[in-house]
Amino acid sequence: MAWSGRVALSPPTLADVAELAGVSRQTVSNAVNNPELLRPDTLARVQEAISELGYLPNRAARNLRTRATHLIGMKFNSAQEGTANAAMDRFVHTLVEHTGESGYHLLLFAGTNDDPIGGYDDLLRSTAVDAFIVTDTYLGNPQVAWLTDHRAPFVAFGRPWDNPEATHAWVDVDGAAGTELATNHLLDKGHTRIAWIGWRKDSFIGEDRRAGWTRALHARDLPTTGLASRVEDTVASGREAAAVLLDEARPTAFVCASDTLAMGVLHTLGDRGLAWGPDIAVVGFDDSQVAQVVPGGITSVRQPLEQVAVEIVQALEGLLSTPPVTGPGVLLAPTLAVRGSSG
Repeated sequence: MAWSGRVALSPPTLADVAELAGVSRQTVSNAVNNPELLRPDTLARVQEAISELGYLPNRAARNLRTRATHLIGMKFNSAQEGTANAAMDRFVHTLVEHTGESGYHLLLFAGTNDDPIGGYDDLLRSTAVDAFIVTDTYLGNPQVAWLTDHRAPFVAFGRPWDNPEATHAWVDVDGAAGTELATNHLLDKGHTRIAWIGWRKDSFIGEDRRAGWTRALHARDLPTTGLASRVEDTVASGREAAAVLLDEARPTAFVCASDTLAMGVLHTLGDRGLAWGPDIAVVGFDDSQVAQVVPGGITSVRQPLEQVAVEIVQALEGLLSTPPVTGPGVLLAPTLAVRGSSG
């Protein structure tokens, strides 16, 4: 390698580091791969040379030796039109940070509804990743079962809803605790007729969130009959459901399974000249950017997505250790971000 005033004219090599540090090439290799083998002063000298030269170890060559790619695959779905939910962006950003700190990199890949395991199959066949993170855990999704059958390491963001006996690693947020928190917030403000707008009955996540609303009302001997609606997760659906409930059930407050549905409620209130907060209270779920920027803000259940990412990375480290370690599932508690929409 040639220098011009210590500026490299070509990428530095292991030999360049050895020359600058005054050690053998094997010593540099040990400093990178097995630092515990070196004396502290020798290790410090090599690390100083690596830093000065900007040397990057040959990851590809190391991968060939270890059969590890240090890549974690995760399917990333495009945002659905007509929704306000961008919570996955916050999750992925934190996940990238923490996988990097653990020596891994996140590989995002697209999938299709027509072939839900296609991307997984391609990456597994080509040994392009060491493990997967699965975020689609809805009823009937074949990914978890397929990965288990193919003995592919993975951690799921979401409980094994349709298989309580499953032993794979998972991390989830207690949605029922979140909506119970939201409903109690409204009850403490004096509301007794609190409506629920949630997702279709085949959504385990939606039913889990509905359970918290039910639990809070029944704990205070208040009715739920006629106060609930199940719809698709779009602003338009939330808008229509709110109109029907206002006409037929006359609630003074709404708890919604998502900020998307809560936005629909706000549209209906605006159509009728009602003010969200003073006239009708509204609480959403996910604490999306939309909830934070609409006038007055939407009170919303906030998932601890940063902590979810940390727990997932820790679970991955266990799975990829020797021997592999699989811990119990982790269920995290959400919080409530209180803003103007709840009065």
